[in-house]
Amino acid sequence: MSTTTPTTTAPGPSRTAGVPVRAATVLAALAAALALAFVLAPGPVAGSLSGGGHGSRRELQGRLSASFVDYWAAGERSFPAGLRGLVDYWSRYHLVKAVTAGLLLAVLVALGVLLRKAYLRAGGLTAGRRAALASAGAAVTALALFSLAMVMANVQGTVAPFSSLMSMLPLHGPHGVPAGTLDEIRRQLAAYPDGGQSSPPVEVMVSDFGRYHAVLAVAAAVVALSAAAISAVSWRRFAAASDRRTRRVLRSSGLFWALMAAAVAVIAVANTATTADPAPALLAFFEGGW
Repeated sequence: MSTTTPTTTAPGPSRTAGVPVRAATVLAALAAALALAFVLAPGPVAGSLSGGGHGSRRELQGRLSASFVDYWAAGERSFPAGLRGLVDYWSRYHLVKAVTAGLLLAVLVALGVLLRKAYLRAGGLTAGRRAALASAGAAVTALALFSLAMVMANVQGTVAPFSSLMSMLPLHGPHGVPAGTLDEIRRQLAAYPDGGQSSPPVEVMVSDFGRYHAVLAVAAAVVALSAAAISAVSWRRFAAASDRRTRRVLRSSGLFWALMAAAVAVIAVANTATTADPAPALLAFFEGGW
């Protein structure tokens, strides 16, 4: 009498009808940790790298206002010690945020690819579960786009921290820049560069403001070209695909990335124009319209 020994197989990765649950859970947890770090880490890390933090936002603005007034009164290109410390801190602050946002973007892209593949393999799932996968993919895409925007904005702040810091400059109120100083800055910016001799601080502000927008123009151009390339690949694969679900996903992807490329191209063009002539936009800020 013979007996048959049942064979056993090693358990594979945790899956639910083709959805890699374990990998998706790990990526989601990593994304949550990076999002938390994006909010909490920049201040302490930048403070440790620059020799000390600058307290709350109100305290930072107060020091910025006083340091900026000293800088204007000195009339020199180089920053006084107080303003130099703030600018260095702000550059490191945005560097930490840019790196964290970049890592978050990479994790979200990996999670999005995972969900997309799971959706394309989801023939055995119920309509409700397929809808849940699609919703999760849309949410991850939205978060990835937000992370991309944060990368771009914080690269700006890293490369041109003075202009980024000026956006926090209080122009009114008891701790704001004195009215006489503001009037002089506005007068010089309105005449820049043909209205006579501009002071060194104005030249530095205009130059840095141009750099600030040049960074965004370049970043937006790279994103627009990348989105256009993704759209083109999606449409090429759409033409070759035969599966209905795959074609639907590729069609949506092609349309989405084409619209994304057009929208970001507008940002690139607008910032290129400001880079070519930054003084009017800077004047608009000091007049309260930026």
